[in-house]
Amino acid sequence: MAAADDIEAMARRARVPWLTLKRREAIEAWLFVSPTLIGFLIFFLGPLIAVVIYSMSEWNLLSGEQIFVGVANYRDALTENPDFWHVIRNSVIFAIGLVPMNMALALTLAISLSRPRRGVVFFRTVFFAPVVTSAVAWAIVWKFLLQGEGGTVNQLLALVGIDGPNWLREPDWAMAAVIVTRVIKMVGLNMILYIAALQAIPRDYEEAARLEGATGWQVFRMVTWPLLAPTTLIIMVITTIGSFKVFDHIYLMTGGGPENGTLVLAFYVYEQAFEFFNVGYASALAMIMFVIVLVLTIVQLLLRQKGAT
Repeated sequence: MAAADDIEAMARRARVPWLTLKRREAIEAWLFVSPTLIGFLIFFLGPLIAVVIYSMSEWNLLSGEQIFVGVANYRDALTENPDFWHVIRNSVIFAIGLVPMNMALALTLAISLSRPRRGVVFFRTVFFAPVVTSAVAWAIVWKFLLQGEGGTVNQLLALVGIDGPNWLREPDWAMAAVIVTRVIKMVGLNMILYIAALQAIPRDYEEAARLEGATGWQVFRMVTWPLLAPTTLIIMVITTIGSFKVFDHIYLMTGGGPENGTLVLAFYVYEQAFEFFNVGYASALAMIMFVIVLVLTIVQLLLRQKGAT
């Protein structure tokens, strides 16, 4: 009798299909996420691991010799190479100049262009057009515009009696010129984000504040600005990360000069890797840049959470 029961149980198990509904749903789920997962492994996690390994080696592209040196590249950058801290200083100056200017201008444009009125679509297009313009073409055009006496900007200034400098060849002006051109190039993206956030704010709040006698500035300060806080955080994080990764404008407009006055971290990584062929040291610099951006992002998120509580 027991043997018959065992045979019957085995027959029931044999009749149960391997590809059950639960298993089929799990397989389908993995198939749906597999493109993103594969892309993450190939284009993010894999290169990140490779950079960590390279940063702990001394690898010269010309000789092809690779020697494990541990944290020597990090020690060299942080304690022995004076150029590194000069580069960090330039990167911080660039970020401090670009982020507030970009956000303030984007918010001003968004407030001006968020309401339906004649010509609003045209002006939105005009201010957003530089975002989709080739960065190479944009930088080259501005390089010609900001030349010395032959530059268009200085020719316009001469019409009102102002003798403009050679913007990209004078240390006191080169960084400011690059920051301004970068702001004009990218402000349209943040403007669109702010416009979307402004249009999502219910008009009932503004109308209620005005019925209580609030002025336009009070409505903005007490109603609009607090409701824009999540969008402002996103814009701040994106713009800050972008400011530390800037490369194309520096490479095409100043080449890190004059007198290394615009030599920022992203361009310094490129210079060490592909001009001096120190891949290991450049990888250590790239990891330092990654950590800086990660820390800045975490700090901004913590400040946002603290402000929300």
